[in-house]
Amino acid sequence: MSRFRVVPWFPFVAILLTGCSSSSSGPILNGTPSGPPSSTDVATYHYDNQRTGENLKETALDTSNVNSAMFGKVGEFAVDGQIDGQTLFLSQLAIPGQGNKDVLYVATENDTVYAVDAQSISGSSATILWKTSVLPNGESPATSLPCGNIRPNGITATPVIDRARNAIYVEAMSQNSAGNIFHRLHALDLTNGGELFGGPTTITATYPGTGGNSSGGVVSFLPQFHHERAALLEAGNTIYTAWAGLFGDCGAYSAWVIAYDAGTLKQTSAIDLVPNNSGGGMWMGGGGPAADAAGNVYVISGNGFADTPGANSSYGNSFVRLSTSAGLTVGDYFTPNNTSSEDAADQDFGSAGPLLLPDLTDASGTVRHLAVGAGKDGNLYVLNRDNLGQFNSTKNNIYQPAIQLATGENHSSPVFFQNTVYLCPTNNALKAFPVSQALLGTSPSSQSAHLFGSNGAVASISANGASQGIVWALDWEAGILFAYDARDLTKELYDSNQAASNRDHFSAVGGHFITPMVANGRVYVGTRTSVAVFGLL
Repeated sequence: MSRFRVVPWFPFVAILLTGCSSSSSGPILNGTPSGPPSSTDVATYHYDNQRTGENLKETALDTSNVNSAMFGKVGEFAVDGQIDGQTLFLSQLAIPGQGNKDVLYVATENDTVYAVDAQSISGSSATILWKTSVLPNGESPATSLPCGNIRPNGITATPVIDRARNAIYVEAMSQNSAGNIFHRLHALDLTNGGELFGGPTTITATYPGTGGNSSGGVVSFLPQFHHERAALLEAGNTIYTAWAGLFGDCGAYSAWVIAYDAGTLKQTSAIDLVPNNSGGGMWMGGGGPAADAAGNVYVISGNGFADTPGANSSYGNSFVRLSTSAGLTVGDYFTPNNTSSEDAADQDFGSAGPLLLPDLTDASGTVRHLAVGAGKDGNLYVLNRDNLGQFNSTKNNIYQPAIQLATGENHSSPVFFQNTVYLCPTNNALKAFPVSQALLGTSPSSQSAHLFGSNGAVASISANGASQGIVWALDWEAGILFAYDARDLTKELYDSNQAASNRDHFSAVGGHFITPMVANGRVYVGTRTSVAVFGLL
């Protein structure tokens, strides 16, 4: 029997849970929202493999029209479960029998993937091009997990799209009637949702080691204790998955990075970054592993258990560069000098994802290859990718002294635009740190008046080349979408509480790390039950 279920095209009408009027929809011409077709693809988390978070091809939205008089919620359509990953988008994809469509891709915790005609979204309706359940017969999204987590738990990580292969890659968790937990990597046809390349592939892995779930000097991946929270990465025809434990840190989980061939779904390599102890999970606040032009992959691990950084092949609580030239191997790493106390306090370095900065020239004319990351200790670390700094228990041998963001935690994966790094720590303002001569400013050049609540905000940026930069951020607890002038975060352009009569309110957000996705003049926000869509009115 089929291992997946596909629902073909059908017009889909959703009920708005916010009670807002559908009159907020944008102008319609011949049944289709006005405006030119998009030239933008959003195929991966934060737009690119460097995880810059910037879409530089946004020509419709600018600092003059993103305001409550001209911009607002244009639609909200229901889905069958909570959205935790970022939505993705392809422009003018040829759908057999239907012509070219701008397609929005959405994955839910109910193990369902949707392909939606993006230009059809209006009010509470949207045309679903296809809808696929990736659940095998007799299985359901996971609810029998050994310690707390999302419930039900299905597709959490942001998928990744390979347009040339006509595939969207999705990692899904499920359980059978006996409560056994499975993780599978799927490749779905972009045009109809069918399984590709003989998939799905059930995720398993082994690695030499004596820690965690080991026997006879080999550590084995334990599906019931692992969670794919970090976004998927495709680099060099390989799909990379990065693994964490469940909320509650139960069981013998490890810091696995597992790689698969994008054309066959066969495993090509696996590494456990804490093979002789355990922990170190790479959840990264939903952020994704990054990749540079040479094919190196970068991850930030969480706190390990009873490990000594760099010793005994242990890289918990570390910023790690993985070489991929001969399978996955550790090329370099950095671990904060106070990592033992951070481990004891559950202060994960890996509570947010890495950002690879573009090449920057310092005051002496030297081109620098830098990366930044910030975790629960509230520090922003600026690292030299050519020498990350390794571990020294007395001092951090890194490119630039750590910058203290806040006294609290950070779960915000940083983003970059026009020589500025943006991020938003927990219970804090959205902050802009200027970059000059390959150095980050030690204090913000501007910050928002609004204080974002629990988990802060994971920002994204839209711009038309180097101009019209807008920083988008969601306060998930308050349920408010914000837009700021990227040149000065004290200038709030818009928030979804401004319009009268709750015009732009939307359904409650379940995911703690939702990053707004901008494409073709619209902004997409995943909620607990729907996708809320904002654009010009």
